[in-house]
This record gives sequence, C-alpha cells and structure tokens, in this order.
Amino acid sequence: MAPNRKSRSSCLFLVAAAVQLLVLGPSLAAAFNYADALAKSIIFFEGQRSGKLPPGNRMSWRGDSGLRDGAQHNVDLVGGYYDAGDNVKFGLPMAFTTTMLAWSVADFGKFMGTGELAHARAAVRWGADYLLKAATSTPGTLYVQVGEPNQDHRCWERPEDMDTPRSVYAVTADKPGSDVAAETAAALAASAVAFRRADPAYASRLLHAAVKTFEFADRHRGSYSDAGALSGVVCPFYCSYSGYQDELLWAASWLHRASNNASFMSYVQANGLQLGAGDDDFSFSWDDKRAGAKVLLSRAFLKNQRKKKLSPKQQPLLPGLQLYKAHSDSYVCALVPGTSSFQASQYTPGGLIYKEGGSNMQYVTTATFLLLAYAKYLRSAGACAVCGGRDVSPGELVALAKRQVDYILGKNPAGTSYMVGFGGKFPRRLHHRGASMPAVRDHPGRIGCDEGFAYLHSQDADRNVLVGAVVGGPDAKDGFVDDRDGYGQTEPATYVNAPLVGALAFFAGTVKH
Repeated sequence: MAPNRKSRSSCLFLVAAAVQLLVLGPSLAAAFNYADALAKSIIFFEGQRSGKLPPGNRMSWRGDSGLRDGAQHNVDLVGGYYDAGDNVKFGLPMAFTTTMLAWSVADFGKFMGTGELAHARAAVRWGADYLLKAATSTPGTLYVQVGEPNQDHRCWERPEDMDTPRSVYAVTADKPGSDVAAETAAALAASAVAFRRADPAYASRLLHAAVKTFEFADRHRGSYSDAGALSGVVCPFYCSYSGYQDELLWAASWLHRASNNASFMSYVQANGLQLGAGDDDFSFSWDDKRAGAKVLLSRAFLKNQRKKKLSPKQQPLLPGLQLYKAHSDSYVCALVPGTSSFQASQYTPGGLIYKEGGSNMQYVTTATFLLLAYAKYLRSAGACAVCGGRDVSPGELVALAKRQVDYILGKNPAGTSYMVGFGGKFPRRLHHRGASMPAVRDHPGRIGCDEGFAYLHSQDADRNVLVGAVVGGPDAKDGFVDDRDGYGQTEPATYVNAPLVGALAFFAGTVKH
C-alpha cells in the first residue's frame, strides 16, 4: 500500500514549524535559568557519593564513608552512590541512575557546555567505576548491594559515622538476578556510549563488561527479589515488581546502540514479545524499563527509516521495530492533552504528571526525559507521534516537557521550587541523614544511631544544603508539606535527578534566559 502522502506532508510541516518554534517561539521563552539548574542538578550527585571523596568535591560538608565496603569478602566495593536519604548502596536503582545519567550525556551532552559536560561525565564515571568492580571482581558473581537496610533504617546516622552492618549481597548462577544484572549491563553499555569519544579505552572496558554481564543475566534467568536471602533485604525497598524481562530488553537495546553489533538487534527481534514488547506501559522507573526501551528502539527504527528515505508507514529496514514506534506513540499520546488517548488522571490540577503517591517526582523526571528524547528522534527523521487521527509534532512534546521542568523549578500552585538551593523558596527539611545533621567538620564527635533521631524529628531547617536535590514532590492536588518525617514528599533520590540532568541540559542549550 502506498504511504498516506497527505499525512506525511502534514507531519513534515509540523516538524518544520516545531523547529522554527524552538528558535523563535515565545511559548518557549525561558521561565528560569536552566543552566544554573543544570549545574545544581549535577552537584547533587557529589553529595550522594560513597567512598573516598576526591579533592574538590563540591558538596564540601560531606566526608569519606564506606571505606571498607566489601572487605569482609576480600573484594573492593568502595565507591558508588547512596540511593536517597539513607546509607545503603542498592544496586538496582544505582545502575538505573547511571544509565540515565549516561543517556543524558549521550543525547544532550552537546547542550551542557564544556564545564558541565565534564561534571556530568564525572557523575557517570563515579557510578560506572563502582558497577565495573561489582560486575568483574569475582567470576560468576555480581555484587548488588552493600548495607543491611533494615538495620540501617533503625538508625539516623551520618554516612561518615555509620556503624550498622555493611553486609554484602550478590547474585550468582544458583541465585540469579536477571533484573539487576541486566540493568547493570545497560548502565555499563550506556556509559560506554557516554565515553565513546572522551575516553575510548574506558568505553571499551565498559562495553566488554556490559556484554559479559548481559550474557550472565540472560543465561541465568530469575528475579533477584526471589533469590532467597536477598528478598528480605531488597524488598520492600527495591523489589523487582515488573520482573526481569523488561531489563533484558532494555539491556539488549543499549548494547546494540553501544556496539552496533547486529546480534543484539537479532536478540530484540527474536525475544521482544516475550520480554514485554507487546505491552503498553505508561510509567518508566528504576523498576519498569519497558517505556524507555521502546523509545530507545524507536531511535533505531527512525534512524534506519531516515537512511532509506522511507516514510514511517513504508516497509522498514529493521522488520518488527515499527511496533516500538507504535508503543512509544501510545506512551506520549496519553500525556498530550487533546489526543483521543489523553489520560487527564495522570495530571494534578496544577499540571504536574502524577503517577504514584510516594516520591512521584521520579515519574515526572523520567517522563520528561522520554518526551525530549523521543522528540529528538522524531525530529531527526521528520516524523511525528501518531495519536489516533492526529499527528503530534516533536515541538508539542518539547513544550509539554518544558511545562514539567518549569513546575519543578517553581512555576506551580505552591510557588516553590522542588530543587533544593534553586530559587528563593525550596524544601528546607529533607528526609536525608547527611543534610539534616551537623557536618563532621562542624561536629567532629560521633553522633550515634539513636541520638540522630532528634535531627530527623526536628522542625529546624537542614544543617547542610543538599544543593540540586529534587525531592519526592507534591501530592495529587499539588499540596506539599516540608516535613522531614514525610519521606514520600521530602526525600530526594539519585534516580529522580538523573533523568532531569538531560532535560535541563536541553533547555539550557536551546532556550535563552
């Protein structure tokens, strides 16, 4: 069947108009200093570092911590990131954080400027270096967690003081964890893309480890949540509720992009339907990767369509990948007002994407990132998202993403920035041990496990400013209570910030302040 030329020309007009709008349109006038927000969003990761801090660590109130992590197993597991406001190194969210930081650099690094690009790459490397050690130190073993979370959560301690057990947990062939292993492979592969030009030797090491880790994940299938003793220490914190299939699809997609090895695309084509390719999914998170994988695979589809100068409705160069374009369309169409599939229930009255009651901002930043990444891929191919009988241009997706970023930075009913240290009004009572307690430089004496709870329950402002941290955010009616005990609203997390880095980079580079 011949392509619908009227629809095709209409989409090309929309894309051309969208490009012009980005350059000239008043609707994308800067509401905020996005470059400043970008810089702060990256600094945040320096406050979450575990291990021996480098000279010039810009979160100067932080000190070294976890310097013997892994020692009881004769393995070096020093480094990495604490996920949120506690002192545990959880492998699944840390790997996802690293993947999203790397994707931010890979797709939007050109908008960051030389200085911030270097800082963003340093943030990627801090996570990737740790994951390399976790994946390669012991053959047949992937270390996936350091710290006993139940005991950690019974204390309120600075990371520099912590004396709770630094237990080490791993997945093996006998106790598989395809979800965390495949996410680790995705993180290593995405990091290889981020360092491909800046440090080719390092990128090669990352890619080699990514391939081996993916093979391990695929060969020994199972969820780490079901791996015996692991289930009690990863649940309910980071259970793999979505299973491991989505991570296998996600990792194979990243390995194809990182290596351009056709075998990974063959894997996707052969296994995609069994791994969730046929399921529409409307959230993207550290747990569920389906929407992200589909947008990433749409990139490959659109790229090959462009090379062959085919319309999206003509025979594709990579058979089967048009399915991922269709599902990516479904994902974004549900977010775009005025389309037949728009889901108004996904928004607060003030216009914030709303998915979950606790730490909702993680879904906002991932959705915002996917809107921008997909808009980029569509624009490069002269394509639109097909939403029923309506074509949605890349420019519409960019404008929607900008409204989410602006809400986070202060254009919201509460008139508050949800990024710490940005703007005149922002959260001052974070559910975060290090931020809430005196820095070691100010209070060198140890603050014990129980003694620290006085700081948790205090109404005083944080002793230290965790610059750039984005908190869990408001409720379904745009309400927000700045209360340290309300962790669903006031706890920051690395996987909230990581996608926002890419979004802020895009607006810092394309919208004049």
